[in-house]
Amino acid sequence: MKKKKNKVRKIFKIFGFLVILALIALIVYLIINIKIKNIYVKGTKTLTDEDIIELAGIENYPKLFSISTIKMENKIKLNPLIKSVRIRKNIFGRVDIEIEEYNILLKSEVDNSVYLSNDKKITIDEKFVGIPTLINVVPDDILKDFLKKIDTIDKDVLAKISEVEYKPNEFDNELFLFYMNDGNYVYINTTRLSYINKYESMLEQLEGKKGIIYLDSGNHFTIIE
Repeated sequence: MKKKKNKVRKIFKIFGFLVILALIALIVYLIINIKIKNIYVKGTKTLTDEDIIELAGIENYPKLFSISTIKMENKIKLNPLIKSVRIRKNIFGRVDIEIEEYNILLKSEVDNSVYLSNDKKITIDEKFVGIPTLINVVPDDILKDFLKKIDTIDKDVLAKISEVEYKPNEFDNELFLFYMNDGNYVYINTTRLSYINKYESMLEQLEGKKGIIYLDSGNHFTIIE
């Protein structure tokens, strides 16, 4: 009788063990086959959320674990506008993609390229709003310094600049002329480029008049006749 009880216990133990294995296998199977349900993208400026999802290769909402986080990140980083990317996944089918883009500082009218905040110049088939157009050629050393300084300009002020022209003279080889969207002109050099951040307060003093603002050497204004 005792042997029979021990045999029954062994059978129950084996059966219990098999049930646990089956449950584990079922859970693993369900997890492996979970499809992506929600994708959240954060940090886009020039690129769209759809662009990022396509770059990651998950526009068709595949199985969550069919593509690794590292592979998705590496695919996104192939775009020259991407500075950094971080992806997180959870077993509920959610994917969070957080990116940081390089700033687009200038468009070049010479060759339809754009200058980025990492000193790179790339050609992309896009139309940009709120980015000044550089209308002529600038020596590389001066342009590099100019780009570093223009990256510090407030984005709202940068959006008010329509065109940028390199206009060196015998006294200043770093002189630029800004054509503003409101009809004003601003002469400024690389050294004093941060002064353009005060543009709004300057306009208040002009009382609606249009003219040329000289910020390259002092702060004075000439009315356009």
